[in-house]
Amino acid sequence: MAQYGFYFDQTVCAGCHTCQIACKDKNRLDIGELLRKVRTYETGEFPDVGIYHMAETCGHCNYPACVKACPTGRTVKDPETGVVYHDPNAVCAGEACLRCVEACPYHHPVYKAEEKKVVKCDMCKDIVAAGGEPACVSSCMMRALKFGPVDELNAKYGPNLVTALHCFAGNATVPNILIKPRQCAFSADFEEKNT
Repeated sequence: MAQYGFYFDQTVCAGCHTCQIACKDKNRLDIGELLRKVRTYETGEFPDVGIYHMAETCGHCNYPACVKACPTGRTVKDPETGVVYHDPNAVCAGEACLRCVEACPYHHPVYKAEEKKVVKCDMCKDIVAAGGEPACVSSCMMRALKFGPVDELNAKYGPNLVTALHCFAGNATVPNILIKPRQCAFSADFEEKNT
């Protein structure tokens, strides 16, 4: 199995939210529903300040808590790519359950009240199967996002990549998100800013 994941170059991300909008459009999400979220953080105090952005989505974890929590078997991990997705042939228990939403340490799955089901990033598996890139990756004008087998991403963009920051803590689920961090992102003194 080749575990797929995302690479995020924080040093070039402009915080433009294009990846977030492309994902929202591709997945036909309503107001307030996001499967990729761009967050902006400030660190330090004048005159020693810093700013960085974090483009967060599902980590397609090695040990996904959402898969373990799903009582209907709808949330599954693809044995070939490691992508965590929803089986279209399985039923979502919806608002009566929400176990996958509560189990995810990154608060990723989103409940769509109108459809009465939970949705999540599936790494645009339909587009990828047709030879394309996930919508977030292809839309990124700064080319800060890449996807593919984690081993290949590590080999190409390593060795100074991290999988956790103070704003995006690592977890026992082992998310497959590789980050090339800005130096200020290592600061434990940070504050999220609304942009």
